[in-house]
Amino acid sequence: MSARELDAARITDPALRAAYRTCRTLNARHGRTYFLATRLLPVERRPAVHSLYGFARHADDLVDDLGTSATTEERAAALDHLDRRLAAGLRTGTSDEPVVHALADTVRRYAIDHRHFHDFMASMRSDLTVTDYPDLAALSRYTHGSAAVIGLQMLPVLGTVVPRQEAAPYAADLGV
Repeated sequence: MSARELDAARITDPALRAAYRTCRTLNARHGRTYFLATRLLPVERRPAVHSLYGFARHADDLVDDLGTSATTEERAAALDHLDRRLAAGLRTGTSDEPVVHALADTVRRYAIDHRHFHDFMASMRSDLTVTDYPDLAALSRYTHGSAAVIGLQMLPVLGTVVPRQEAAPYAADLGV
């Protein structure tokens, strides 16, 4: 991440700057089109987008990394560990896990509802064992946590021209 982006976002702490750089690296490596779209945003908002993407990518990699020999139970344990770090990071505003450290800072700066991250983690957990959905309601619960919350997390970062609660359904739909 460029010093210009971090400076524009007023991120000065060296450990926090390194955490945001970790998230930017994940975005650049895995979210190529998402990463390029981030370049169109105002420079001061880019670190926040990188942190949101970095956290989501990290959690998804724990669940979907098919290149390892990790069992479902081992991946579940890794996801549980991340979830505990997330809860602590959201509570304290910091973490020794870089993606959680940057995320916690972004959540604080933009007043993002913690519930969106809990819903996201619930969907990630279901990815470990659920292979189909019995009805549209079950699928909708999953897509809320795996997609709609991404739009809801982005909403405060991107901003709105109407009250946030009025824009929220559209942000959720965009996420889906």
